[in-house]
Amino acid sequence: MFGRYFIDVFAGCGGLSLGLSEAGWHGLFAVEREAMAFKTFAANFLGKKSTVPFVWPAWLEQRPWPIEDLLCTHNKALRGLRGRVQLVAGGPPCQGFSFAGRRQKLDPRNMLFKKYVKIVDSVRPEVLLIENVLGMRVAHGATVVGKARRRGRPPEAYSQRLVKALSKLNYEATTILLDASEFGVPQRRPRLFVLGVRRSPGAADVGGIDRLVDMVEESRLRQLAELCLTPPVSCKEAIGDLETSRNRLRACTDPASPPGFQEPDYKGPTSHYQRLMRGCIAYSEIDSARLARHTDEVRQRFRGILKECRQGVALQASDRKRFGLSKMRIYPMSERQPAPTVTTLPDDILHYSEPRILSVRECARLQSFPDWFQFHGKYTTGGQKRAHECPRYTQVGNAVPPLLGRAIGHALAAFLEVVEDASTSSSRLAIG
Repeated sequence: MFGRYFIDVFAGCGGLSLGLSEAGWHGLFAVEREAMAFKTFAANFLGKKSTVPFVWPAWLEQRPWPIEDLLCTHNKALRGLRGRVQLVAGGPPCQGFSFAGRRQKLDPRNMLFKKYVKIVDSVRPEVLLIENVLGMRVAHGATVVGKARRRGRPPEAYSQRLVKALSKLNYEATTILLDASEFGVPQRRPRLFVLGVRRSPGAADVGGIDRLVDMVEESRLRQLAELCLTPPVSCKEAIGDLETSRNRLRACTDPASPPGFQEPDYKGPTSHYQRLMRGCIAYSEIDSARLARHTDEVRQRFRGILKECRQGVALQASDRKRFGLSKMRIYPMSERQPAPTVTTLPDDILHYSEPRILSVRECARLQSFPDWFQFHGKYTTGGQKRAHECPRYTQVGNAVPPLLGRAIGHALAAFLEVVEDASTSSSRLAIG
């Protein structure tokens, strides 16, 4: 293999994989257990016409893989990748950490970071990248049990546990907070990233993990200049071309959608960001632009919210009561500001000028997915299935914004180049 290769663990639909690929990294394989999310991933990274194809080893079946099964079945093959894979990236499920959810200390998904560490132990890459919600760095409120409880030892955040576990494997790791809106993404999305560097004389000579952190900021500024983006990018700059007020409506052409839905008959982009996302794709090739079917009563309520409530902030309790809403989070966007964090629930966000929720494609735009990126599976799901299925809205809401992943990917590659140059110089001096 030639070039720099990465593995994406807990890959979802592939937002981080896309960003890393656009930064010049080569994807080897991805680990994702949910069938709908993997179907989307496969359509974009494993097809013959893929813009950023993964290599995918012959020993690994191209299917959804629970990480436990991968470790049990293919650990020997994973160890065989040492020296051939430079990066293990991923974003373990965040539901047990998120302040937006129940934030349960005993959620079994909280411990999946240990599986990530086992992958790292097997592969031993040069650098590491983990993404999660801010809650991962805040310890759960329950008191630690056993000896730690008797001694009054404070509870420990999972990000601290992760950094310590990586240190035992000879990695220098740290956590940084990044907001996607500062990287050209039209969305305020603060996230926690864990960066790791394998300890070596070359890495130490160039400043180790502190140097990598500095290079992330350098990469951010360089990306904004290269793409001609000036943050913050507003909602209207991102999705104004998809407004129903400027496009005729037509029957939804998505074969996965039942009859009766509509989508915009697209006229074309109106901003630089929209042109950046559109690329050269024909509108006939875009998917997931299906509009929600709201009742007249719901539309009337949404009109009232847009007219009477402050846009750009979540509805206050008094506003929710006035409009008869039991839902805790409803956020009418402002056309002049970035969107709030795109979540997995389609009714969390209201369009800034039209009485409706956003389409999957509009959410994808706010996440910085290019329009050629395809989404597969159901659009939504509900009830008990919500805990087990990953429909399109969920896929988009769970993803790492590709533009954010792209900037970090460039920083990781640049860091490795600096380390290699330092190691080469040291070798020459030793020989001389």
